[in-house]
Amino acid sequence: MKTRTSRISGFYKRSLAERAALVAEWAGLTSAEQATLLGMSGLNAQQADNMIENAIGTYALPLGVATNFLVNGQDYLVPMVIEEPSVVAAVSNAARLFREGGGFITSSDEPVMIGQIQVLDLPDIYIAAGAIMANKAALMAEADKVGGSIVKHGGGARDIEVRPILDTPVGPMLIVHLLYDTRDAMGANAINTAAEHLANHIEALTGGRVNLRILSNLTDRRKARAEGMVPAKELATDSISGADAVKAIVEAGVFAEVDPYRATTHNKGIMNGVDAVVIATGNDWRAIESGAHAYAARDGQYRSLSHWWQDSDGNLCGSIELPLAVGIVGGATRVHPAAGLALRILGIQSARQLAEICAAVGLAQNFAAIRALATEGIQNGHMRMHARQLAVAAGASGEMVARVVQAMIEEGNIRLERAKALMIELTSK
Repeated sequence: MKTRTSRISGFYKRSLAERAALVAEWAGLTSAEQATLLGMSGLNAQQADNMIENAIGTYALPLGVATNFLVNGQDYLVPMVIEEPSVVAAVSNAARLFREGGGFITSSDEPVMIGQIQVLDLPDIYIAAGAIMANKAALMAEADKVGGSIVKHGGGARDIEVRPILDTPVGPMLIVHLLYDTRDAMGANAINTAAEHLANHIEALTGGRVNLRILSNLTDRRKARAEGMVPAKELATDSISGADAVKAIVEAGVFAEVDPYRATTHNKGIMNGVDAVVIATGNDWRAIESGAHAYAARDGQYRSLSHWWQDSDGNLCGSIELPLAVGIVGGATRVHPAAGLALRILGIQSARQLAEICAAVGLAQNFAAIRALATEGIQNGHMRMHARQLAVAAGASGEMVARVVQAMIEEGNIRLERAKALMIELTSK
């Protein structure tokens, strides 16, 4: 039996149809499913009308595949939905370099979400807190009564915590946290339902008034981690040694750890990779974004989500940790045809696996960005990719796209005005 590998040399050089065929073979897709990948079928206007309000049609984004990923010893092709050029190419190349160091090692927490219940107008906030804790088991049992399939699959209430906040503009409030295992779902609906169900019970126990009852997107009990090593020799180029490249990348990483202005852009690069996988699999990228950025500021200063260092052998090492509440059941993951195919391509069996893949992609994308910044500069590679978009915007199609792109690159003049002029020059010959 042939061993599958995500190390596909020259994947980007193949035609669109060839790439789609390779991925279809990898994931065992039918011809109808392959047609969805190629945009010949998929989400239609009627399906869209059932997903959101006031639908008037659909809006498409490019679906790509990142190659070369080796995670915990297993090969993955990683679907990514993103409109920004250079991201998929950069993350695939980064994964190839991490692969030389053994690939990514990942881990994740149990899929525990936090539901928050805000209690006000309390006669005594500490007596109220004590009443909640004394009745923790009963409250958890109540939460499980509305857990449905999640409880049947082994999830449900795991703990209850209280957080008194004494000094606010509206007076003291007691925040009750319901910790809830959502298994393979993202879990927003489940945790919201459970929190709402508990509201009356908490009012009865405390003598207070419940206002908000809603999940928190700071899912710091549901984190994923990835780490890996890139051999220094793999970072050497004609203009920089491997040792100097490692030093420059570590320095760039420390910059993001200590300065919030740099950390913001640094983390944006991480989320370029994470969001693309989250969107491809039909998950809520806004929730992931808000949780990641809140986590980055957890000690009072906004910092990098990743950490880079040099090991004792002089190689580059990196790690990342961030909240990742993603699911593989429910929501758009099962409604959107392409999201279902993305999960098929990944071949994962749990939400935790998906979170770990997202973390690995985030680390790879971060490495690609800071390597470019610390060595050749970000614009060199990015603008080469951007040239394709400019050529198409200028009216090029088919083989003309490559001709216009090549001419702009050779001239070092990658601008829309030049693309338009080249179109006139090349078509008049």
